[in-house]
Amino acid sequence: MDYYTHPPPKTTVIAADELGPVMPRTFDPPAGWSPDGHRVKAPLTYSRGPDKTWIYGGLRIADGQAVTCCAPSRNSAHWQAFLARLEQANPTGTIAVITDNLSSHHSLTTRAWLAAHPRIEQVFIPKGACWLNLQEAWWRIFRQHTLAGQTFADPGEIAQATEVATAQLNSHANPWVWGRSPPPPRVRRRRFTYLL
Repeated sequence: MDYYTHPPPKTTVIAADELGPVMPRTFDPPAGWSPDGHRVKAPLTYSRGPDKTWIYGGLRIADGQAVTCCAPSRNSAHWQAFLARLEQANPTGTIAVITDNLSSHHSLTTRAWLAAHPRIEQVFIPKGACWLNLQEAWWRIFRQHTLAGQTFADPGEIAQATEVATAQLNSHANPWVWGRSPPPPRVRRRRFTYLL
């Protein structure tokens, strides 16, 4: 992706995507120990609520700062609301949003909204190549910090956890670099092998 390595001048590159659906779910607390030192066996119960939450996220490649918001569904209206948040978070210059080919991203209402907001341009990644979107890598870190093994009673708790985790990850943000770091020099590898 040329936008990652050589962005156009005065352009903020943002990788954007949706995560979800994330559903409120509850787990029983882990079984404890009985007074005589045996493990208490409890039946495993697991439940999911009927509500679903979609998390919209955008990662600014230059400094690693992210913008997230939650929505009850994934449609054009919520995508446009998310793009408006991206526009507020980046007040100057052109904003290039790298995203996938979801129908809500290029629907008639979204194209009309983008015509009224000329600073935002969408750059679509090829179909079947989601790994080109750096937001997917950020989602992995976000899931580990926010969703892994957590119990959420309702969508409000998911939204609060999303807000807190985004603030924590933004406090330690670094620029995202496209590609792998170079391998270590062969001299060190040989020396390490010989020293063993």
